[in-house]
Amino acid sequence: MGQTKVTSAQVAAKAGVSQSAVSRVFTPGASASAQTVAKVREAAKELGYRPNVLARAMVSGKSRIIGLVVAYLDNQFYPTAIEKLSSALQAEGYHVLIFMASQTRGNVDTVVEEILDYQVDGIVAASVDMSSDLTKRCRAAGVPLVLFNRAQDTREISAVTSDNVAGGRKAARFLLAAGHRKIGYIAGWQGASTQRDRELGFMQALSEAGLAPHSREVGDYTMQGAHDATRRMFAQDPPEAVFVANDHMAFAVMDTLRFELGLSVPQDVSVIGYDDVPMAAWPAYNLTTVRQPANRMVAQTVALLLHQIEKPAAKPEQIRIDGPLVVRGSAKAPKADLA
Repeated sequence: MGQTKVTSAQVAAKAGVSQSAVSRVFTPGASASAQTVAKVREAAKELGYRPNVLARAMVSGKSRIIGLVVAYLDNQFYPTAIEKLSSALQAEGYHVLIFMASQTRGNVDTVVEEILDYQVDGIVAASVDMSSDLTKRCRAAGVPLVLFNRAQDTREISAVTSDNVAGGRKAARFLLAAGHRKIGYIAGWQGASTQRDRELGFMQALSEAGLAPHSREVGDYTMQGAHDATRRMFAQDPPEAVFVANDHMAFAVMDTLRFELGLSVPQDVSVIGYDDVPMAAWPAYNLTTVRQPANRMVAQTVALLLHQIEKPAAKPEQIRIDGPLVVRGSAKAPKADLA
């Protein structure tokens, strides 16, 4: 026979306190004297007692659990961002349950439905899109939802992103200032708001200079997609410069240019990425890129989620945070002032 679980009543008896005192000791934010806390924790340690978090959630209506749904973990930006999100939420006294999803909207909806079954206090959806039906379901369940590094046209969902339009403009202006006129673009997954907005800013800046993109291919935010897109783009009449929708693809673009096509970066082709993941600073890539301000994005996401947990009637907010262009060695230096 397995060992019977120790109950809070047994802990209370051993510590010489009431059962409600035991409950207060193990409830974040609840009040208990230092003496009571010491006695209860000592008794719990001796008996091997662990509080039943889910049972407490059923009574209090608060689980202190945040559901985090993610995709695209092969992109180096997301493991770093998820670690920061988890740490920031844990610092606020919340536990984080991570759920993986693919990019298909039906799969995302299924995963979020599962998260709701865990009685979570809130949901952060990173790098995924949500259906309008599911956002209504979250609202009906009283579970706040914040999109991280994604935005939707509706203003009914809170979202935190970098200013992707401004970032696309910065990349184009840098390449234009370097004297490039034949500038290509390698797009990410076309269902993503990040892809749409980065391309929009890029196109706006080119248009203001009286230019259109020299060439455009789609890499779908994957390494293989970026390899293939580079081969197609450089098969004939190659561009002088390429803006790539994220660093993950930009590394594949640079590898293909140098090791398969025999071209030099930036002497033959300038390359700019987007994200500024740690690998971008490696000497092997030395990538000029637009930085996603991950620390500020995480801080805003957590603050927004906790505000909505505390004030369920709060209106959704859409926050865009500007990030700098980080100049390294993968693109030729500008010939003119960018101011």
